[in-house]
Amino acid sequence: MEYKDNLLGVVETVFKWKKFILITSVVTAVGAAIISLILPVYYESTTIFYAASPDLAIPEALFGTATEAPDYYGTENDIDRLLSIANSGELATFMIDSFNLYDRYKIKRESRLGPYYVRLEFDEHFDVIKTKYDAIELSIEDRDKEIATRMTNAARERINFLAQKLIKESQLKIIKTYETNITQKELDMTALNDSLQKVRVAFGVYNTEEQAANLSQLIAESEAKLNNANAKLAALEAVKFSRDSINLLKANIKGFENQLTRLQERLDKFNQGMALVDVLVKVQKDASEQLAKDKERFKQTKASYHSDFPATLLLEEAPIPVVKSRPKRALIVVAATAVAFIFSVIGVLIFDTYKDVNWRGVLHLK
Repeated sequence: MEYKDNLLGVVETVFKWKKFILITSVVTAVGAAIISLILPVYYESTTIFYAASPDLAIPEALFGTATEAPDYYGTENDIDRLLSIANSGELATFMIDSFNLYDRYKIKRESRLGPYYVRLEFDEHFDVIKTKYDAIELSIEDRDKEIATRMTNAARERINFLAQKLIKESQLKIIKTYETNITQKELDMTALNDSLQKVRVAFGVYNTEEQAANLSQLIAESEAKLNNANAKLAALEAVKFSRDSINLLKANIKGFENQLTRLQERLDKFNQGMALVDVLVKVQKDASEQLAKDKERFKQTKASYHSDFPATLLLEEAPIPVVKSRPKRALIVVAATAVAFIFSVIGVLIFDTYKDVNWRGVLHLK
């Protein structure tokens, strides 16, 4: 009975070649075990952190003047920004220079392709992902477990620094804008003060309310004195009083009239400048208040710029790993042995099936 086209034929062929299959599998297992023992041991250290909200960097959050409580945890955009920083060349360059990875990875620094290969090697040992809980998990492998831990924590701290740097660059632009704006407003205030002083001197207006009341009182008193003197003059002339007394009273009346004229001219001049002074005083007050607000905002923004606000919120610092991350020697040996067994079985089946074929005739060989 022909078994080659059914399962029994396969079993028969495998059993016939069992020694070959067994030897192949054993040799492969021994070779895989030897190779796995030669492979370098790596340790992986992992740190977990969250993205902090940029709201923590605004002056309102630092000085407690915000109308709403700030968000402490960042949004998806903030997480993506940290992931972009983590995968950036700036972080890789920092890690390569800080930990002398050219020598550590045995790559020639002066080689033309050295920067490419060292970055490639670093990327193979570096991994950063967003977890299902919206945290960021950063891992680094190295043959030295303590170096792996130091590199992981350094990478996280550098990400925090670079994220802060992006925010601080924006704050610095705002600070420079405030400086330019405040300088211009101070110049405007100086010009406004000069204009106000000139108007005050030109129209004699210094305190509109008090001066208006005083001038009105002086005019009323002068008018009363003038009226009183005119009444006395009329009475003295009616009784034909002494000519000397009448002349003296007329001189007093003339003085009262001149005084009243000067006061009236002064009042007219005061009224002409009073409205302009009031406008300039109001403009000066509004400009001064706005300048004070800008200066306070400038101080707060500057204080925020120099503060150490967080860009990341640490959940778990990278610990020193206890067990190696790779190689998984048992897995390598089992996988290699299984592959060798499967391919040896397939090989003997193909060989046994087509062993009687005239390959010379098929290939048209002489």
